[in-house]
Amino acid sequence: MPVRVRPRAPNDKVLNARAFTPPLSEQVQEYSTRFDMCDVFVQRNNNRTQAQQMASWPKRIKEARARGVTEGGMSIASNAWGSNWTGEFTLEQRMRVFDRMYRMWADAGITVKRVGLADAMSWNMPHQVERQLAAIKERWPSINDFNLHLHNGRGTALASVYAALRLQTSIGGMAGCPYCGNGRAAMMIATEDLMHMLEEMGISTGVDLYKPVEVVWLAEEIVGHSLYGFVSKAGPRPRYDRLYPMDMPRIETLEQAKHFILGPKAYEGAPSPWKTPITSYQRPDSLVK
Repeated sequence: MPVRVRPRAPNDKVLNARAFTPPLSEQVQEYSTRFDMCDVFVQRNNNRTQAQQMASWPKRIKEARARGVTEGGMSIASNAWGSNWTGEFTLEQRMRVFDRMYRMWADAGITVKRVGLADAMSWNMPHQVERQLAAIKERWPSINDFNLHLHNGRGTALASVYAALRLQTSIGGMAGCPYCGNGRAAMMIATEDLMHMLEEMGISTGVDLYKPVEVVWLAEEIVGHSLYGFVSKAGPRPRYDRLYPMDMPRIETLEQAKHFILGPKAYEGAPSPWKTPITSYQRPDSLVK
């Protein structure tokens, strides 16, 4: 199954991302209007103002109509919940922006089916994310595709995703940004962490969680520093034949903790305090290591 790619294009110059679409991926051509809640950030990130963003909406909608598009989208492209330069944004402020975009699409005879909410500054909070999605679903029942782009610089993005899932929305879209004033601290949710949470909630991703962990390890070698996820360090919850050996030595380092994929060679030579083998009635014989 190909991966569906939704490029986030801040202006017309980068709308054509097909040349950069990876193999086995499918670029989705969609028409949306976008707005940044923070005028400072949009100038830093896109070299344009909020007024220029709004001025581009009629052209975008006209293009969609000319191509016979019947479904449109609207997004708050970044800073949905707050800005490091201008402070917090309210639900009412966001809804006013969405309402203005929605009415322009409706006037063109195009139904809005998609909404995006992005947070480059890591201001998202679970209760606010849930309240925002509920307000959109109540106001515009036709919208059934929600795209969240949540940075995790303050550690709340995973909880915000969980809050969004309670409303049965579809989640997607994650990337980085160097313009928010937090540098490397403006981290994202690690893909493997999100997949792990979804799997444990009974939401199948169809992915072997150990494979993206290996990709993370390769990426860490390439960039030369540790990345920010947790599952890539502690591993997924071990199941069945991946339960840990009962007699394994003490594990102290991140390199030793990689035994969940590398096996005993990861902790070779580590001190072991066990003088006799450990056995337990709770561990079936078939799973004893």
